[in-house]
Amino acid sequence: MLNELDAFLASRPGLRFIDLLLHDLNGVDRGKRIDLASAHGTYSHGLLLPGSMFALDVPGETVQETGLGFEEGDADRPCRPITGTLVDVPWLDHGVAQAQMTMHERDGAPFAGDPRHAMARVLAQFEPLGLKPVVAIELEFYLIDRERTAAGLPQPPRSPITGRREYRTQINSMLDLDEYSAVLAAIDAACRTQNVPSTTALAEYGPGQFEVNLHHGNDALLACDQAVRFKRIVKCVARHHGMDATFLPKPYADMAGSGLHVHVSLNDAAGANVFASDSALGSALMRHAAAGLLSTMAEGMAIFAPLANSWRRFRPEAYVPLTADWSVNNRGAALRVPVSDAANRRLEHRVAGAEANPYLVMTWILGGILKGLQDRHLPHAPLEGNVYHTQAGGEPLPRYWPIALDRFERSAFAGELLGSTLHRLYSLVKRHELDEFNSHVTPRECATYLPAL
Repeated sequence: MLNELDAFLASRPGLRFIDLLLHDLNGVDRGKRIDLASAHGTYSHGLLLPGSMFALDVPGETVQETGLGFEEGDADRPCRPITGTLVDVPWLDHGVAQAQMTMHERDGAPFAGDPRHAMARVLAQFEPLGLKPVVAIELEFYLIDRERTAAGLPQPPRSPITGRREYRTQINSMLDLDEYSAVLAAIDAACRTQNVPSTTALAEYGPGQFEVNLHHGNDALLACDQAVRFKRIVKCVARHHGMDATFLPKPYADMAGSGLHVHVSLNDAAGANVFASDSALGSALMRHAAAGLLSTMAEGMAIFAPLANSWRRFRPEAYVPLTADWSVNNRGAALRVPVSDAANRRLEHRVAGAEANPYLVMTWILGGILKGLQDRHLPHAPLEGNVYHTQAGGEPLPRYWPIALDRFERSAFAGELLGSTLHRLYSLVKRHELDEFNSHVTPRECATYLPAL
């Protein structure tokens, strides 16, 4: 890492600061900005941050039940930069770079509450099998106006070309791509600067909604590092173009939600795809993997849908799955087998919202695949037609946050996959968020109930 730092500094004489980013349980960027005089010491010994970084809810309140706050005196732990994540920050013009970090214990061991470490541990379980996951991540997001409505709600931005505010729904609109071409081009340029392999961009259903695909690769940890970097790019670049960007899964009640979709296959030691098959349902190994993913899906809904707003997405005929089912070339199912040639057979996991922590989502997906390969079960028959009207063969997925949290908290699979510390931390933080959210009285419930009661 020191060699990487020295080479980076030598080629950038105007650099003044490095932003060191730690991604918490919710995927929120935390961290510090250091000057160059501190860089070598930080890269050698780590940046001290409190362990309570992994006890924070989304608004930033420490959940004291975790024991990482007052109980241990908000004790510091060293955070170490991740090799390969030191990059320029093109939207800032005063000499700033950034790098991502992971948290460790004071003896150097990985901190068990950091989701990236949990993912690394799960990935290592593929090595004895002679297999390596190949993954690609798709993320949807909305560009929104920086000014909220009178009710405090988001609204679409004014078109940079026409000045009009659009509320229409228009999938794959080239006109929308043209109108927002400048900000999308700036996002793409920032991705190139920060080594994020964005490939295609398309206008999604909602006004100002877009999807960007990140190129597939055989380093799943790197793919998640790039995904969290991409989310920061989108939000920061949009701000510099006079807009906000949000990965909130359901910013508008009557518009499409935003998802995080993961494409996954497995390569053997020779680099061949073990899911490859002339059958549209893939090889036997792919079907075993599908069975494992489907059998663990309901227990993972608290990870795939981690916010109160997340559950607004889950409604019929919204291209969001309601049951643990799979299909061929059908976007209504939780697991989709995309159209491909035989050599590129893969599974697309379509459950998670764009707000979900990519490390936790990927950990759960990889853990489900490992379970499928171990159990060697076969999935039920794939659904056809309108999956919302078809008799499902799979388990109904939880539709409400408390039910999902109950399932997750009781899940032995979650404890084994994530480790007891991370399982406990995530459960406590999300339970706290749920209780806090439910403690507020909203204008809608008063308007609904006061006249009659």
